[in-house]
Amino acid sequence: MTDTGVVTEADIAEGLAGLGLDSGSAVLVHASLRSLGWVDGGADAICRALVGTCGTVMMVGGSWDLTGLPAPPGLVRPHNAYYNAETWAAFDEAVGKAVPFTPDLPVDGWLGRIPEALRVGFEHERGTHPLFSFLAVGAHARELIEAQRLDWPLGPIEALAELGGGHVLLLGVGHTSNTTIHLAEQHLGRSLFYRYAKAGPGAWMELSNVSGESHRFDEIEPELRPHTREVRIGNCRARLIAVEDILACTTRLIAADPAALLCDDESCRCGAALQQRLAAVHSS
Repeated sequence: MTDTGVVTEADIAEGLAGLGLDSGSAVLVHASLRSLGWVDGGADAICRALVGTCGTVMMVGGSWDLTGLPAPPGLVRPHNAYYNAETWAAFDEAVGKAVPFTPDLPVDGWLGRIPEALRVGFEHERGTHPLFSFLAVGAHARELIEAQRLDWPLGPIEALAELGGGHVLLLGVGHTSNTTIHLAEQHLGRSLFYRYAKAGPGAWMELSNVSGESHRFDEIEPELRPHTREVRIGNCRARLIAVEDILACTTRLIAADPAALLCDDESCRCGAALQQRLAAVHSS
């Protein structure tokens, strides 16, 4: 960091190297630009530091805000915790306003400015899931992205784990942003929801195995602390955890308690996720 408190691209690269990242590293990045403080070059500088340091960089690149739809009237899946359009006219109006997925759609703003900077600024691979695509740059980008299917949106994280040495990098965000926890849930029959997107002019599709709530995921931190490397980059708490460790810790917690990392608010999707897990245990 400079004497004026400005974080530079070199500062970010130095911090990443301090975590042990190098040209052989493959990382799923969840990041907050604001968390670092004032960054010279903004989100573009962060992406340059990531791509310049790591061999493969992957981020969530969803476009739900543009492509997503309510459920059609009368279509109610068990333990699905989703809203229906009140009438077919309202549903048709929603279909008319939405757009079908194309690879050049911008990344949803709620995912932050950094994934969009990666999409715009770097040659990349992007999944075709209409709601929850991933972006990847680097040596293993195609391999990771090709693991995503319409019925298995978190496939790229499985592929990252299978690389051996794949990591999750949290830059100024908590485990509430840690999508890998959802993958462990889904392996145990939890957080498997149906959602809906525009497929084309006047057409819609149902998409299975979309993940749910994460607002209690920070409760996993004590379990993951022994497996976490951490440095400061500017004002940012930067943490690196192996994908395999996240999956193992989450699996252990949920196997011991089906309600682990879920809230008890009956109006929340957490309740539906719990019922899914209980049903999976009962059927096994």
